[in-house]
Amino acid sequence: MPIAVVTFQFDPSVQLFGDVVVRWGTIALVAVIVAALVLAGVLARRVGLRADDVAFVAIGIVPGAVIGGRLGYVIAHPGALGSSPELLFDPSVGGLELGLAVVGGFLTGTYVASLLGSPVGRWLHLAIAPTLFVLGAGKLTMVLTGTGQGQPDGSAWATHYLGPGPWGSLLPALPSVPSQAIEGIATLAILTALSVLLIAGLFKRRDGMVFFLGIGLWALARAGVSTTWRDPAQIGRLPGGGVVAMAIASVCVIALVALLIRGRMVPEDAEGDAGVGSAPDTEDRAHPSIDPVANDLAWPDPESRPRF
Repeated sequence: MPIAVVTFQFDPSVQLFGDVVVRWGTIALVAVIVAALVLAGVLARRVGLRADDVAFVAIGIVPGAVIGGRLGYVIAHPGALGSSPELLFDPSVGGLELGLAVVGGFLTGTYVASLLGSPVGRWLHLAIAPTLFVLGAGKLTMVLTGTGQGQPDGSAWATHYLGPGPWGSLLPALPSVPSQAIEGIATLAILTALSVLLIAGLFKRRDGMVFFLGIGLWALARAGVSTTWRDPAQIGRLPGGGVVAMAIASVCVIALVALLIRGRMVPEDAEGDAGVGSAPDTEDRAHPSIDPVANDLAWPDPESRPRF
């Protein structure tokens, strides 16, 4: 048997109080989500949005992510439910597929954002950093539970899990490709690269272009890593989740082309908004906190904000 260089041997669970036992991966994932929400709130203020509206958008993302994730699981594992399609609504059977979870969360999240009276493109502009952070750091939390191990591998970077566990993968002691760690690191690398470009002022238009670029790159990275998964291949070397990821990347390319064409047709306004759901030169005038000649209030009064 090949010998893994990286060995994990610890108790993946912790007893908090009484009989309550929680996995370290769960605690880490909660910390990641909280950090992403804080980051989104900070970025919202910087692009002229209400920081408290981040909570509405975050709640709106949940149902779409759950529904999309369940549908994606069926697509990625066609025979998982057998002849009992009603099991789709049973959370104890199967799991969620991350690719369509992102798509579903995007659809319901942008719908909620559209009800808040600000350009959806501006919301997408700020959303890419928290989204990639959750996708990347969230994947890395799986290392703490042994979930997401790839195919058996004898290379120097192979990992295995020893001890009673319980671990989240079959045959945890078998040295395997750390697929979850590779995808997480690749996603955070994409986030770092886009952050540098944003700081350099490359994406002056807050039209959602950077969001589709980031998600498209993430989807390509995920498709590449999927070739190391233990799931059976469906098209070429791609398993079902990899096929979904390539479809997402293709849609992102179409969205980028559409935004580029729109950007050539619509002149860039003072705020740089001319994208998805935006109304140049009119939206900002409606909010005294965004209008440069407005009063000194930090945000509009609750009575004057658009109804939700």
